Amino acid sequence: MNVHQFLTSYSYGDAIGNEALEIRNFLRGRGIQSEIFSLFYHPRYAGQIIPYKEYGNQASADNVAVYHFSIGSPVTKAFLRLPDRKVMIYHNITPHHFFLDYHRVLAKDCFKGRVELKSLVGKVDLALGDSAYNENELKELGFSPTGVLPLVMDFERFSRPLAPVIHDIFNDSRTNILYVGRIIPNKHIEDVIRVFHFYQRFFNPNSRLLLVGEYRGFERYLSALQKMVSRLENAHVHFTGHVPEDELITYFRLAHVYLHMSEHEGFCAPVPESFHLDIPVVAFDAGAVAETMRGGGLLIHKKSFVQIAALLDRVLRDEALRKRVLESQRRVVREYRRDQTGRILLDHLKRLTGNYPALDNNSGAPS
Repeated sequence: MNVHQFLTSYSYGDAIGNEALEIRNFLRGRGIQSEIFSLFYHPRYAGQIIPYKEYGNQASADNVAVYHFSIGSPVTKAFLRLPDRKVMIYHNITPHHFFLDYHRVLAKDCFKGRVELKSLVGKVDLALGDSAYNENELKELGFSPTGVLPLVMDFERFSRPLAPVIHDIFNDSRTNILYVGRIIPNKHIEDVIRVFHFYQRFFNPNSRLLLVGEYRGFERYLSALQKMVSRLENAHVHFTGHVPEDELITYFRLAHVYLHMSEHEGFCAPVPESFHLDIPVVAFDAGAVAETMRGGGLLIHKKSFVQIAALLDRVLRDEALRKRVLESQRRVVREYRRDQTGRILLDHLKRLTGNYPALDNNSGAPS
């Protein structure tokens, strides 16, 4: 039997694409044939990703087709027509209202995606969320059976070499506050900037804010954020745009604290990544953030910007508090091991087909 995956877009550095690649490699390592099919993909993956329309000749009732669903897409109709047993992994769709003022096309695609999601009820053999938060949404829509497949976290990449130029520029006496993720409205970057404004003004003028992430398509939002920075007279706020892997790793390595103020998250990959790197995390409780943190870091429930700025200052200055926070994060990191996700996936596949071996609990090899 073969297990193949389908995506709408395989982007460079994207968490969903990274997960699909890890799943493919994991399955191949267990002797299961697996390919990735996508509508769009970054040119650097041309040798690894196959256009989704080329899957027709491989379709079979003996196969399992896994669809990573995150937005409205023509891949959905093609997936539904397959004779394969069908598994959907739901990565959540950002509510369209976040994008109405900045990106009408994306707002339409997100609205369409939630309509398409409802159309899949009763038409897939298994619906998985990459968090319990996402699974609960599936249950509310009527999907059954459901389950949770935690997002695959590749912590090994953080052992790769740093970008020397970025390291030399930002490795100085300043305190680096970091945000990683797309520069889009649901992430509420304006709230990150507000917290930094108070932190820099009242607690630590020798600080900088690093906003690392793609903003293409959201130039209007970026412009509004830049005007806000100018109005607040903040110094040392850096919008990096999309960066190569070595630069991203370098920004993480240079961070003193990670700050996340998003209003909607189906998961939040930079949180466990920061945990892994011993960067204290301060994050707002929205969507699946609390579930992602699993009791690690510092979770805030109210956006009182001055108080959050004071919390940043305390976690950076109070050695005892910082130690407790980092210990809580280290405990959580153990739960994000890649082999655990692989075991869970194979258990789900066995539940679906009855033909896939469960992994031995000790060796990590098929039993």
